[in-house]
Amino acid sequence: MSNEQIPEGKPPIDLRTLTQVAYGLFAIGLLSGGMFGIATIAAMVLLYLKRPEAAGTVYASHFDWLMQTFWWGLLALVISGIATYIYIGWVGVVATGVWILYRLVKGWLALLEWRAPS
Repeated sequence: MSNEQIPEGKPPIDLRTLTQVAYGLFAIGLLSGGMFGIATIAAMVLLYLKRPEAAGTVYASHFDWLMQTFWWGLLALVISGIATYIYIGWVGVVATGVWILYRLVKGWLALLEWRAPS
């Protein structure tokens, strides 16, 4: 028989898996063209709730990366949306979508390579 102790309480959360889930939810929200925007909001809630657990790890930089992508992308989409009333905002909407997709792919690839996004 083994004297191995079973830790009490909740098992530690795997931050790598959690970060993968956040990227996946963000991607679903983006690639669905806003139809599943709730997925992006769920990713943001997840990131904010688990941010203290990721402090001091490489995953904290991924959390910050996704949060910055969300907030700057939202600001750019709002400004572009307002500019659509004068017919130039559509360029901004498309450019913002491409920028968000670029950051999502770049961050996710960095996660797969076990490094922080840059």
